[in-house]
Formats: sequence, structure tokens, C-alpha cells
Amino acid sequence: MGRSRSASRGRGRDDDRSRSRQRSRSRSRSEDRGGRNKKPDDYGVESIKITDDDAAFILGKGGKTKEKIARVADCEIELFERDLILEFRGSKMQRRRGKKYAEGVMAQRTGPVTITDDYDDGDLTMLLVPQEAVGFVTGRAGNFLRTIEEEWCVLMFFCEVGKGSRGKDYEKLAIFGQVDGRRGAELKVLSAVETKVPGNFDRIRDEVLKRDIGKDETGTWGTDTMTFQDDELSYALGKQGGTRKKLARSSGAIVQYVGHTALFSGAKKERRKGKEYIKWLFLQLEGPVYVDNWEDRDDCTVLDIPSDCIGYITGARRATLGSLEEEWGVLMFFMSKNGDKGSGKRGGGSEMLIICGPERGRRGAELKVMSGIENKNPGHFTRGIREKTSDRRGFDTDRFVFKDDELSYSLGKQGSTRKKLERASGAILEYVGHVAFVAGDMKQRKRCKEFINWLLAQRKGSVCIRDVSEREDATEIHIPENCKGWVTGNRGSELRRMEEETQTYMFMAVDERGDERLIIFCHDPGTKTGSTGRMAAERLVNELIQEKLRDDGGGGRGRSDSRGRSPSRRKDSRTASQGRRAPGCGGGGRHEPGATMHRNERRVPEPQFPRAATLVLLVSNHLAAVLFCHHPA
Repeated sequence: MGRSRSASRGRGRDDDRSRSRQRSRSRSRSEDRGGRNKKPDDYGVESIKITDDDAAFILGKGGKTKEKIARVADCEIELFERDLILEFRGSKMQRRRGKKYAEGVMAQRTGPVTITDDYDDGDLTMLLVPQEAVGFVTGRAGNFLRTIEEEWCVLMFFCEVGKGSRGKDYEKLAIFGQVDGRRGAELKVLSAVETKVPGNFDRIRDEVLKRDIGKDETGTWGTDTMTFQDDELSYALGKQGGTRKKLARSSGAIVQYVGHTALFSGAKKERRKGKEYIKWLFLQLEGPVYVDNWEDRDDCTVLDIPSDCIGYITGARRATLGSLEEEWGVLMFFMSKNGDKGSGKRGGGSEMLIICGPERGRRGAELKVMSGIENKNPGHFTRGIREKTSDRRGFDTDRFVFKDDELSYSLGKQGSTRKKLERASGAILEYVGHVAFVAGDMKQRKRCKEFINWLLAQRKGSVCIRDVSEREDATEIHIPENCKGWVTGNRGSELRRMEEETQTYMFMAVDERGDERLIIFCHDPGTKTGSTGRMAAERLVNELIQEKLRDDGGGGRGRSDSRGRSPSRRKDSRTASQGRRAPGCGGGGRHEPGATMHRNERRVPEPQFPRAATLVLLVSNHLAAVLFCHHPA
């Protein structure tokens, strides 16, 4: 552990020096304005001194433990490994929770954690776990608990309460976090315990149901229950729990099954939706379902589906609808009144598809269905449609019409360009025929349309973006001239790779003076250690720049040598990369200054034999050495 920690320090210092060299050449608005929430009035900084072993324990593998503590406490945590200081930034309560969670994690290194009365700041749930189920709940090397922590944004560990020792029959599991996260984690553990110790939930049922009543922003937080029969349980659960997860995402409630009991936790409105949705699921087993007064509901959208497209939208064994439900977190089914089933088909008409869930999810699923129907039946939705721009600041939909040559370029291979623009803008972007539908709030819609306009402008030449200093969604990086081809890659391949990894949109653009720089666009500013967002993309770009500068500055390695170590090609060995490309012919999109060969020339150069290889042959084989030394080269 000590060796890896030292290595990480060395890399950290190198990274700091690399960042310091580039800091003057890059500018991001994420730290200046709009990228972060406004600091609270009691914002402050506190620090504690820790040991070397505690530092490794707090950091965790790849820094994940420190990130988890910061996420649960909602505070900023910085570990200074050289000085062994752990620093907390945030409001008074955020700092208190951060210190409390960090001390609890460090205490696990030497033995059981002791929980005292002052530990509970309205963020603690204590759960008794039967001794025979402790190993099952913990999982191998704690994997099951870590999975629950990741899913519900909580911190969990077994502990002692006060000065007494843990009981023989039960162990206490402490769950720290927000009320919804704690309840989700608690019900997940109870579900696991019930499979190992049937009847355990009945013993603590009242305690669980009464816990945290009214402790949310609406003041209506609570838990409702339903009891299933054996045959109903498997249907309500679905394949690998898919139906249960679908009900939870569409209703907004926490839905979990403990034995034969379904628990719905959340605000009153969310619990009501969850129970209604599961009732509609069971009614489908008996026949057609129709939702009365769906027009007056704020959680339903109904779309008329042409009869000849119903099978296409449903898919084999409901596969297409199921994938849409999973992608957008909604509940979808065809509805009709008793006796009306199939009347649309006889009249050559349509059937009603109802989509239940939050507004954004419903709109995304609706546009996806419209796109599929338009492909099957061109003109069904777009005949006579006009462009529209909404002035509503909240959630709404804009649309504009593509020209024939613009659509394929904006779509990309297998829709990759559309998905990229959608992720980076934060809006919903869907193409229905030649019409682009952009859904989201005003900022998201405006941003998405700007991205599309810049994308189309790149077909004609360089894009001019005068100033991004006032934008909240942009980071610009000035790249050294000799590194531009290296960073962009062959036909932009490196940029596309980084966009895919970080869910951003980036391209080279000139400013008002004609200077070219790389601009990274994304609604998500990212974090120092996160894998997505602008900060993650900026790190990847700086890594490529430093790699190129190192290769140009020392060792005399060729372009193909170092290119083999690029992150996108690390699975290929250096020797393999040399075997595929002739020396001097790089994979970048620009011609190297001073290169003697044009990128399109196919002349194969004479082989060059390094001195190290000659020495090896001299030792191992005299004949081979003679042949080697007398080579015409």
C-alpha cells in the first residue's frame, strides 16, 4: 500500500506541474460563475490531522472513498497527502457531517465503529440485522454494501452503540445520508435479510413504517404497503427486477418488495402514483385497461398510434416498448375501453398509447415513438408541420426543419452525433423525419440549437466563435501549434473519442483575431475526479498535450512509438503499433512540420535496426551478428 501511495504522490506532483503550465492557456467559466451553486452564508473551511494509514483508507481505490464521503455530506473534501491534512469546505452542517463520516470510515480500520448520541443530525438510520444475515448483507469483501451506497448515495457500516458491545443475535447497521437515500438503502437491506431470515420484517414492520414520517420538503413523507400473492409477486418484480425499477422511476417513489409486501416510500403524491401504476399493470392481466380522465392528469401523455405501426412500436414480446421504458423511466401501455379493442384496426385507424411518468421522460419517449412511426409511415407527423420557437422559460419544445444534406450530417453514424449534441446540451434532441425536436428549458433548447448550427457550419470551413468568456457551458484551451494534429487525431478521431468518454462537444474554432483554439462545450462542468463533464475533457486534452511535448522534447522517439501509448490505443503494444505503421507516418489529422513524406504516400522505408538489437544478436548468435552488421543499411 505504501508503494502505490508514493507513486500516486509522484504522479500528483507531475499532474500539478502539468496543470500549472496549462492553466494560463485555458479558461473555464465553471469555477467563476454558474458552474457551481452559490456558497452558503456560513461557508467555511475546517481541517483535521490524520495518519499515513488513515490517508490511504480515506482515499480508497482511485479516490472513490473520499468522493463518496464528499457526495453524501454534500461538502468539498481535499486530502493533502504530503502534510497528512484532511480539509473540509462547506456550510457548518456540511463540514460537521463530512468530518463525522470521515472519522467513521477511519475508525473501521482498527475495529468496530462506536456511535454516540450526538452522531444523529437528522441523517442517521439504525437498522438491526440478524447475525445469520450479516455476511449475506455485507457481501464478499463488502461488495453488496458498496453497491447500495453507490445506488442511494449513502454511507453504511456496522457499528456499536454507546459503550456496550454488539449483541449476539443482531448487529446494528448505521446508514447515513438524506431521507430518501436512507430509506432506499434500508429497504434494500431488509429485502435481502428477508430472503435469508423469513419473517424478520414482520417483527419490525411498525418501526419501519413510522420512521421519518413528514421529514421531507413537502412534509408528506411516508410509506404505504401492498400485499402480493405468489403469482402476483413475480409479475410485479419483472425480469431482474425490471418492472419494479420501472414503477419506481416513473412514479418518483421508492418501490421495494420485502417478502410478499410491496413498500412505497416518498411524498404523498409519489406514493399514490406508484400504487396506481402497479394497479394498472395487474389489470392488464385481465384484459384491456383504460385510464379514466387521463386528460386531466399531469403525469400522462397519450399518443395515437396507426394500426399498421402498432407491432413495429411494440416489438417482439414487447421488447421495443420495454427499452423505451428503461431509457426514459416511464410506464407505457396501449389502452382501450372494454369492447373497443381492435376497433381501430377494423376502421384503419389507430390505438392509444399512454405514457406515464415525469414530464421530461414522457416527452423523450413520445418523441422516440414519433420518430419510429415517421420512419415506418413518412409524413404521418411531419406533413405540413412548421418551425416553432417557444418563449417559455420552463420545459417546452422547439422544432426546426433540416435540409436533405443536413439531416444525415447531424445524425451521424448510428445516431452518434445526435446523441452527442443531446448529452452535451442537456436537452432532448430527436429527429422526426426531417424535423428536429428540441425539448428542455429555455437554456437547454438555446444551447442545443447553437450546437447544431456550429456543427453544420463546420462543413463549410472554420467556425468563428468570438468570445466564450461569458458562457457558463464552455471551456477553451489554447493548444500549441505542434500539438494540434496530435490532439485532434486522424480526421478528428481523438476529439470524437474524448467526446464519447466525457459526454461533451468539442471542436477547434477561431476567435475575433483569427487565433484558433479548442472549445469544450457541456452543460455539466464536471468535477476534479469525475469521468464526465468539461473538467474531465480538459484533463484528457492536457494529457495529450503533455504526452506530445514530452515525446518531442526527449528521447527522440518517433511519432508511431508514442502514439501507441495514446489512451485510445493502450490495448496495442508499442511493437504492434510499429508493425502496423511505417515510421514517420503518424495517425494524426495534420502533416507534421519537417516531415519528408506526405501522409498519402505509400512508399515503405527501408528497415532501421536499433543498436540494442545488434548487441543482443552479438551475444546470442555470431552468424546472425555478422549478417546484421553487413546489412546494406
